[in-house]
Amino acid sequence: MKSALDKDLKKYSRLEKARYRVGRENFNLGLGLLFLLGVLAFAIIQIGTFEGNVLIIVAAVIGGYMALNIGANDVANNVGAAVGSGALTMLGALLIAGIFEAAGAIIAGGDVVKTISKGIIDPAAIPGAEVFVWAMLAALLAAAIWINLATFLGAPVSTTHSIVGGVMGAGIAAAGLSAVNWGTMAQIAASWVISPVLGGLIAAAFLAAIKFLIIFKEDKIAAARRWVPILVAVMASAFAMYLVSKGLKRLISVDLTLIVVVGVIAFVVGYVVVRYFVGRAAGGMENRRRSVSNLFTIPLIFAAALLSFAHGANDVANAIGPLAAIVSTVTSGEIATSAAVPLWIMVVGAIGIAAGLALYGPKLIRVVGEKITRLDRARAFCVAVSAAITVLIASGLGLPVSSTHIALGAIFGVGFLREIVANTRRQPAPTVVQVEGLVGAQAEGLVEAANAGIVLTNAELKTVKKGRKRKLVRRRYVFAIAAAWVITVPAAAALAALFFYMLRGMLLA
Repeated sequence: MKSALDKDLKKYSRLEKARYRVGRENFNLGLGLLFLLGVLAFAIIQIGTFEGNVLIIVAAVIGGYMALNIGANDVANNVGAAVGSGALTMLGALLIAGIFEAAGAIIAGGDVVKTISKGIIDPAAIPGAEVFVWAMLAALLAAAIWINLATFLGAPVSTTHSIVGGVMGAGIAAAGLSAVNWGTMAQIAASWVISPVLGGLIAAAFLAAIKFLIIFKEDKIAAARRWVPILVAVMASAFAMYLVSKGLKRLISVDLTLIVVVGVIAFVVGYVVVRYFVGRAAGGMENRRRSVSNLFTIPLIFAAALLSFAHGANDVANAIGPLAAIVSTVTSGEIATSAAVPLWIMVVGAIGIAAGLALYGPKLIRVVGEKITRLDRARAFCVAVSAAITVLIASGLGLPVSSTHIALGAIFGVGFLREIVANTRRQPAPTVVQVEGLVGAQAEGLVEAANAGIVLTNAELKTVKKGRKRKLVRRRYVFAIAAAWVITVPAAAALAALFFYMLRGMLLA
């Protein structure tokens, strides 16, 4: 009787949780629609509704929708590792990311943006300003819908690649294949491999350094005193250079000398400050891995804030670039290859990113921080510092990279290194325990051989090792995310071409 009652209570509890989840999703959907209505009203107040401005108002709403989706999907890469490691709560991450994303967009988002993302189509090939406006509307809507779908499916994708695909597809629909700069597109395709591999290798290298220089040492406290200040100082230097070169480039004139000087100063200051605090903390620390990992908590919080600021400064252009192009083209009557960004457009982009993060961001934050592999604070530190260093290296080499791909590649790198280390340190021995998990006649034969003390062949030992090999990265997320990355550009391009033909048909009817 009690068992049946327990089952009924569990079913009721699951039902209540499902009802709460659906109710919360509907509530968030309502708030998102309310935001878009607010954008509509704000745009009407700013520019009025006389003929010619209707397209601008429509574009403003689509730009707000794009900004919501950037916040929902892309921002997770900046704070996901910190949340997954426990350095930040979900609420703390949402507050920090929301504030710094909006600040980066408004303060350092720039007064002028390039309207043709990454120079992927030739504006001279577009037959007229009116067609150009339709193409930008189609590109913006296609990118926003693709990112929305990816967020719904729980796949972190590159918002930059989404808008690139949208612009490419709309450009082909408007002017044919010759309008596309295929050399640029080849570079973008190469970044699908470059970004995650580079991010993964750098993150794995830092994790290996932490393990072999600190974690695996008998006296972890002494090792932490020596190496943690150096590691955090490297992070401080990388983030300072990253912030100057990427986050503040639209505010100040930046050259290599300034970047290097800022990096050196940040390293010295970071080392002195962290050495002092680690020295104080080490006095009461236990000689355990977890104690060492906790030393990275505050650096992780700063990293989340700085990554969010730089992301807001750079990626707000994905939402407002096409919108600024439409505004400039409609008002001037000529195709704009670069456009001044009115403050009201920047506000729409900034608030939209923050709102999308608050309403829909937690889903992707959990995927990035918790579901791919287990992250403690030391591992999350490696992911964060890898993001800054990878962008710096790629920028110096002129390689196109995606911040999304870098962050996810870093998490994959950390997870796979953990697998390698864990499986290398386990000593294989032909016992019944070690063949647990094998199935069928082969398993039975190995069990009998182990019990009888028979020496196994190399092939049989391989089977034993494979059966007991630990997998610390969830493969289904690796394959699903990789597939989403590969199809982002073509999917956004196909949607944009479809929307362009639909829009042209409606406006010419």
